[in-house]
Amino acid sequence: MASSGRAGSTRQGPISGVSVSPGPAAGASGSEAVPSDLVEVGRVVDAYGIRGWVKLAPFNDPRESVLRGCRRWWLPDGSSLRVTASRVHGASIVAHPEGFADRSAAERLRGLLIRVSRTDFPPSEQGEYYWIDLVGCTVVNPRGVQLGVVRKVEDHGAHPILLLDTPDAQDAMIPFVAAWIVEVDLGARRIVADWEPDY
Repeated sequence: MASSGRAGSTRQGPISGVSVSPGPAAGASGSEAVPSDLVEVGRVVDAYGIRGWVKLAPFNDPRESVLRGCRRWWLPDGSSLRVTASRVHGASIVAHPEGFADRSAAERLRGLLIRVSRTDFPPSEQGEYYWIDLVGCTVVNPRGVQLGVVRKVEDHGAHPILLLDTPDAQDAMIPFVAAWIVEVDLGARRIVADWEPDY
C-alpha cells in the first residue's frame, strides 16, 4: 500500500509570508467561479529563461506532482491561468502560462502559491491515495476502537505518517504502510489500522 504524493499535500495549509498578490497577470482570467475544492500544490520561485516560463517548487516529489499535467492554475487573488506546457527540471517544475511572453511577465508570479482543483487530479493507481483525501478520515482499529481523525500527512523519508487528533486530545502518529494499514475506505471516510491507542 502506498500513498501518492501527487496530491501536493505534503504540506497542509497556507504558507506563511505569501499573502500579497500583484493582481491578475498576463494570461490570467478572473471571470470564472473559483472552485471550492482547490488544493495548494506548489509555489512559484522565479522566472525561468526569457520566454515567459516560470519555475515552481512543488509540495511533493516533482515527478509525481499534479503540476506536470494540470493545465489550469488558480492564483491567490482568485484569478486563473492556463498552462500550455510543463516539465520536471531537477527538483523543480518549469511551466509556461498562456499569454506570458517574456521574463518580466513571469516574474510577476514570483512567490505566489499555486492551487489546482481536486477534480483535475489524474486518477490514482490501485492501492495509492492522494494525501489530501486522507485528511479528515476517521481511523479505527479492527476491534472498532476509534484512534482519531487524520489531521495531516507527513513524509519522514521512509514512508508517510498519519498524524491524528485523538479522542483524548493527544497527538498520535501511525505509519501509512501495509504492515499497519488494513483498509482505506474513502467513500466512508474511514481507515482501519492494526494499531492500539497506547502504542
